[in-house]
Amino acid sequence: MNAIDLAFTPAVELAQLIRRREVSPLELVEIYLQRIERLNPQLGSYFTVTAELALADAKAKTEMLATTSDLPPFFGVPISIKDLNTVAGVPCTYGNPALLKNIPNYDDGVVSLIKQAGFIILGKTATSEIGSFPYTEPTGFPPARNPWNLEYTPGGSSGGAAAAVAAGLCAIAQGSDGGGSIRGPAACCGLVGIKPSRGRVTKAPVGDRLGGIAVNGPIARTVADAAAMLDAISGYVTGDPYWLPNPEPSFLAATQAQISGLKIAFATQIAPLGTADANCQQGVLQTVQLLEQLGNTVEEKCPDFSGLLAPFQTVWQAGVAASGIPVEALQPVNRWLLARTGTVAEYLQALSYLQIVSRQIVAFFEHFDVLVLPVYLHSPIRVGEWAALSPEEAFQNIVRWVAPCPAANATGQPAIALPVGFDSHGVPISVQLVGKPAAENTIISLAAQIEAAKPWIQHRPAFAI
Repeated sequence: MNAIDLAFTPAVELAQLIRRREVSPLELVEIYLQRIERLNPQLGSYFTVTAELALADAKAKTEMLATTSDLPPFFGVPISIKDLNTVAGVPCTYGNPALLKNIPNYDDGVVSLIKQAGFIILGKTATSEIGSFPYTEPTGFPPARNPWNLEYTPGGSSGGAAAAVAAGLCAIAQGSDGGGSIRGPAACCGLVGIKPSRGRVTKAPVGDRLGGIAVNGPIARTVADAAAMLDAISGYVTGDPYWLPNPEPSFLAATQAQISGLKIAFATQIAPLGTADANCQQGVLQTVQLLEQLGNTVEEKCPDFSGLLAPFQTVWQAGVAASGIPVEALQPVNRWLLARTGTVAEYLQALSYLQIVSRQIVAFFEHFDVLVLPVYLHSPIRVGEWAALSPEEAFQNIVRWVAPCPAANATGQPAIALPVGFDSHGVPISVQLVGKPAAENTIISLAAQIEAAKPWIQHRPAFAI
């Protein structure tokens, strides 16, 4: 297998190749570092590349192969970490150049689990400033670009993570999702992204400032890769404010389950924010047609998300204030959000109202097993397309574009994004499957069936090969 094929091999398969001693962790790390050196200057997918640390870890793991066969599931597989999550000894900028010298002395809980699973960390991927935006263009850094078409965004806030996986600059990536920040970049870049249920993945050790709307999760080339990584990072850590038991069977096992007979709802309109464009509508309609052919019942219906708008924005604004970054160091839209931040009482009232509306949305799933939605309401925007807008105009555009995503963050339900085609600019389009609370296995099983019926893995961006 040549270097390009290895770079695009799914993470689960790379782990198997390593176990069979057909490729070494050192060989893989060298391949990815060479690709990062060559392609990242144009792509902007990494803020920080930890080449020395990765090579040292790879050499140690390669030596271990000669002496042990008791290996963790992703032993020697290269991964990237989003620059909203801390890795001890590595800068964590949160997408703001004022924090270039911020070097934490601890690993986030999800990073500790990633290390325990045997992954080798290649570096920190680009994020929008404090994760606020669905595009990745923070001041002081090169914009992240979509490897399918460099004029377009890879999404955000996990835009660098998705661009890196899609371009073969890592095997798989860690991302986070507080309003679509895993699903959106996965959609823009033709990848699989899982936004797990609330409590599935730890937020240790620092906790959660946003009332449970933000979660960590995988961005991957295949459903199996995403499921297996979710297995690796799931689980309670002492002191977590909410948690779920580990799944039985595993998420990876769910990719082999052939389920049918489900009641599936779908929608292409998110009232009152708008209707999906023709490309995104077509993706949803083709997906539900396939799901019907697979033995499920489908019905066009959607819960009412309109009550989430005001309280979700209040919580989001509070997150900007909680970052502690001085107002003069923030980008204009975040400054605008910070200026609108309310009182502590207003924040708590917004959280309470989010929970009330979320109960109404979750009640919808007493009658349906899965909801199929577009990920965003229209295809990816060009890099810099909204840069000249006023902060208020840019924010309203953001709210409309990402409208199908925040509901699952508010309710804590799981959702998975997967690619279903391309738009006229050669950029991927996707759908998302939203499941019942804690029912990742159901949506993973359905996503694997869709993937098997319409394989995607053969697609590679021309830029990356």
